[in-house]
Amino acid sequence: MPADPAHPDRVASPRTTRLAPSPTGDLHLGNVRSLLLAWAIGRNAGWNVILRHEDLDAARTSIEACDAIEESLHWLGLDWDGAPTRQSDDLEPYFEAMRRLESRRLVFSSDLSRRELREAAAAPHGGELRFPPELRPSDEDAWRFHEGATNFRSKTRPGPEIVRDRLLGTHRFDPAAEVGDQIVWTKAGRPAYQLSVVVDDDRQGVTDVIRGADLLSSAARQQRLRQDLGIDGDLTWWHLPIVHDDDGRRLAKRDGDTGVEALRRAGVPADRIIGLVAWWCGLIEKPAPVAAAKIPELLDHDHLRSMVTRETSQPLRFTNEDRRWLLQS
Repeated sequence: MPADPAHPDRVASPRTTRLAPSPTGDLHLGNVRSLLLAWAIGRNAGWNVILRHEDLDAARTSIEACDAIEESLHWLGLDWDGAPTRQSDDLEPYFEAMRRLESRRLVFSSDLSRRELREAAAAPHGGELRFPPELRPSDEDAWRFHEGATNFRSKTRPGPEIVRDRLLGTHRFDPAAEVGDQIVWTKAGRPAYQLSVVVDDDRQGVTDVIRGADLLSSAARQQRLRQDLGIDGDLTWWHLPIVHDDDGRRLAKRDGDTGVEALRRAGVPADRIIGLVAWWCGLIEKPAPVAAAKIPELLDHDHLRSMVTRETSQPLRFTNEDRRWLLQS
């Protein structure tokens, strides 16, 4: 195999995973665990690891936020191969994907509001409003993609989509029954999340996606979009349990004191944050400072499967005791 130009001493791998943070604020400890494990799995297996900033929400993201995330990742001890990318730097691949879907008559414009959709369609499915096929437009012009202040949806065919996950096993979804025709292009003139990640994973050669289990159902939608775009093969999925706060809510960026930069400003060393995450994952017997460089050596599939089994029955919580331990430094 050819050498990796970013690391001349490293042999390029045919497999690639990605770190794909959304630069909308400080990374919280749930983000850290997912990113650390994605990085460690990749480094342990000798894969390429790339960094992609998913910054298409122009109202909530910025170049400064991307820079801050990179600084945080470096401070924690994570690295990546090649230069980081920002989705907003080049929109043409997304336009090309929309033109491809248009040529197959798979996208249409729709300006129905959530209220109108709720009144016209069924009740929300899992917190989402389902867009049923009977609401598709009959006007042929609506099936032509164009730039403008309108949403575009993909025509979702019915039927099961099987997601085979390395950690969570095999799951069966039906995107048409669950969400119906999903938005793939927004009135802001940018691709929606599902389309953008499908396009980027394909063009960046991603083979393995390692992320939080809250995105498991998205894997089915993304597989369906890959098929609609004519992309060969499926990705290998690794969905990780998510971290909750002490009240049982999913840890989020609203929890400011769990952010990497907030902890760093409070004087918490990077190896203490990594050590807490390593203990959460069962890689060490009790919380202790650990350098990120040690995590790929400690990690194996047995640890990952044990973590998933344990947290399936007892979801992980970032407790006040965890917080006190971090701040002991």
